[in-house]
Amino acid sequence: MGHTEETVSFSLSLNEDISRSEESSKNFSHSISLRSYNKWSPTEHGVTLAWRDVNVYATRGSKRIKRIINNNSGAITSGTLVALMGSSGSGKSTLMSALAYRNAPGTIVHGDILVNGCQVSSFMHRMSGFVHQDDLFYGSLTVMEHMTCMAHLKLDRRVMREEIDFLIRDILERTGLTKCMHTKIGEEGDKKVLSGGEKKRLAFATELLTQPAILFCDEPTTGLDSYNAQKLVETLQDLAERRNTAILCTIHQPSSQLFAMFDQVLLLTEGRIAFFGDPGDAIDFFAENGYKCPANYNPADYLIGVLSTEYGQSERAAQRTSARICDMFAVSEAAQHRDLLVNLEMHMYESGVYRMEDELSTFKPPLFITTLYWLVWRFFITTVRDPTVQNMRILQKIGIALMAGLCYAGTIDWTQTGVQAIQGILFLFVSENTFSPMYSVLAVFPSSFPLFLREIKSGLYRTDQFYLANVIAMLPGLIVEPLIFIAIAYWLAALRPTLFAFFITILASTLVMNVSCACGCFFSAAFNSVPIAMAYLVPFDYILMITSGVFIKIDTLPAYLAFLPYFSWLMYGNEAMSIAQWENVNDIACNVDNSTEVLCFKTGEEVLDHYSFKANHLYLNLFSMMLLYMGFHILGYFFLNRRTKK
Repeated sequence: MGHTEETVSFSLSLNEDISRSEESSKNFSHSISLRSYNKWSPTEHGVTLAWRDVNVYATRGSKRIKRIINNNSGAITSGTLVALMGSSGSGKSTLMSALAYRNAPGTIVHGDILVNGCQVSSFMHRMSGFVHQDDLFYGSLTVMEHMTCMAHLKLDRRVMREEIDFLIRDILERTGLTKCMHTKIGEEGDKKVLSGGEKKRLAFATELLTQPAILFCDEPTTGLDSYNAQKLVETLQDLAERRNTAILCTIHQPSSQLFAMFDQVLLLTEGRIAFFGDPGDAIDFFAENGYKCPANYNPADYLIGVLSTEYGQSERAAQRTSARICDMFAVSEAAQHRDLLVNLEMHMYESGVYRMEDELSTFKPPLFITTLYWLVWRFFITTVRDPTVQNMRILQKIGIALMAGLCYAGTIDWTQTGVQAIQGILFLFVSENTFSPMYSVLAVFPSSFPLFLREIKSGLYRTDQFYLANVIAMLPGLIVEPLIFIAIAYWLAALRPTLFAFFITILASTLVMNVSCACGCFFSAAFNSVPIAMAYLVPFDYILMITSGVFIKIDTLPAYLAFLPYFSWLMYGNEAMSIAQWENVNDIACNVDNSTEVLCFKTGEEVLDHYSFKANHLYLNLFSMMLLYMGFHILGYFFLNRRTKK
């Protein structure tokens, strides 16, 4: 296994250090006793997660098409380690997501889910942790940077920076990540990055930031051998016992030794509970109903096999068997004990004896501007450290600017051939700042959407904050790139030597690039993948090219297509830069004896008129590009928010 040593180190480190860190954790709690960081601490308050008659439906539009969870009831208390088991398709992940208030899109939950007698709501995001099966991170960040960012997104805004630093270092020490705290998390293909085991530890460390009272773990032992899986479960046992945390794990095919380590086991089949109680009692219960586990056989495999189509059973026979076992459990003594605890929680809820909101009402979430700042910081670091996004693009701009400037050097003058050269390089300015930037951002949202959706469901931030942070983080590059490009090519080509013309050319080029990226962000947010986005974007590019004012005289377009130029920032940018070059130019040389010259422009106004440009449209063009910039981003946010809700 690629992460064997890391997982062993994680388990041993946490087991050895948890006692040693007890005193430092107490000192830390005292140092911020007035803060809300420890307002909800599982060491101070016990929790009971109870649910009754819970049904979860998969939907298509407004119609229910399948019931995944069928009349489930149960309860989990503090300090308890519970295994949620069942065959594939039994509804394990769906039930755990519903209990954690992290429902998958397209599902509807009916029934009562309570924590200490309070109906679950968004507070579950603050008092519980959720460790996913697959580890998703921003690979450009280091471990310390990731933890710092997540702490500022998760913790009460009154917790001071010194307290956050102490907390992070304490968690990294307890999870064995101190030695790699300045190592990049990395992605596939990177060098000197975290291993798979270290990423799993980082996922646990991230959830421990809020000292969760309840911890949900989705297949935490996946990819580990039996020895390391056992060490990981021992770690969870220590967390449950020493920190008084309620832990619910989905487990796939645990070993017999691993099966016995859990305090309780919840067996699920066809969305119904086949057993909920002590692992040893589960074996006895199945034996009493005619399914005795053979000697020297893994009881977990046997119990799951009885509830599935294994052992030669047909699908219909397996369904009859599982339904019979679920019915027998419903009238068993274990079910009666479960119902007593569930009914007690329901009574607390109905009588209002204990209200979870009262405990958590003092929590002060991060301010909008604080969350936005840390999201911008994270995206900016990712952009700067990704050479394909930033460094290569700047080098590309410098190279193209040098080639373009040198090619046009000596061709720019106030003659008829100079007119063609000037309009040619201006179109190059517009097109170079349009197509490359627009296509470069198409992967922004599809690549980050899985992690974005996970963090949105966890309540870390809102869609508008995420989208706005992306836009702000891209701004420095979208200003520097056209500035470098125009500063080099403009003077090499010897265009109009006035500060006003130079400034307008830079401003128009910057607006062109920003509108192009805004359009790219819109297509990126609207479609699930880059190939699909490109398939729709390419035809749109042809419209932009045709209406740029270079390939066709704009005022000759048919009446039914006359609206198209209003959406073409290539036309706006080209017209603005052309005005800067030709306004008040009245001395263009015209050699009428040259028979090859079909057109003869004598003034800049004639040049502008030839392209259907007007000198008084300069500021209108700049304003129109600003409107397009805001319009594309508004559409991008709308479609991203729509995809998130779906």
